[in-house]
Parts: sequence; structure tokens; C-alpha cells
Amino acid sequence: MALSHMPPPQPDDCKMAALDDEKSRTDILNRLKRAEGQLRGIQRMIEEGDACLDIATQMAAVRKALDSTYVRMTMCFMEQQIQARVQAESTAAPQVDNLMQDIETLLGKIR
Repeated sequence: MALSHMPPPQPDDCKMAALDDEKSRTDILNRLKRAEGQLRGIQRMIEEGDACLDIATQMAAVRKALDSTYVRMTMCFMEQQIQARVQAESTAAPQVDNLMQDIETLLGKIR
């Protein structure tokens, strides 16, 4: 299998679009703020000498929250980009919605 000879990507080609949907950005920011509060709680637990098992449990919860937020951000970005590309095909919208739900379910399994 021969490799295609494409020109190397230019710096502008590597820029990823920002999340345009205000509702999605707000949701993601709220999730991050909750995780930030959990982290502050863990810091307090350490300062107060709480048991390591309790601290580890809270750390696992923060990791799960951040993983979930990452999946949500990725899904919002993918949906935004796919919708922009199929905008002309209004009949594709329900199929894209179903596809996005399936992808989110699959990504959720890796947490």
C-alpha cells in the first residue's frame, strides 16, 4: 500500500474550531466548576488528615467527573462539526442525532 504524498500540514491547518454553542460551553464550564469544588474538598481532607481511602474515593470521583466532561466536550465539538457539514441535507439531521448518541454511548464505556 503506497502512502499518498500530501504536503505537510501548515500551522493554520492544525487549528481546531472552538465550541460555538453557548449552552454546551456553559454546561462544560459548570461541570469543571463542580470538579474544581471537589478538588478543593480533597485539599481540605488532606489538610485535616482524613483517611487515605476516603481521599482516594474522592479523587476517583473527580477523575470520573473530568473524564465525563471531556467526553461531553468531544461530543459537542463533533456534533457541531458534523452538523455544519450536513447543513445542506436537512434530511440527515435525525440520522446525525442518532449517530451522535451512539458515539457518546460508546465513548462513555471507556470511563
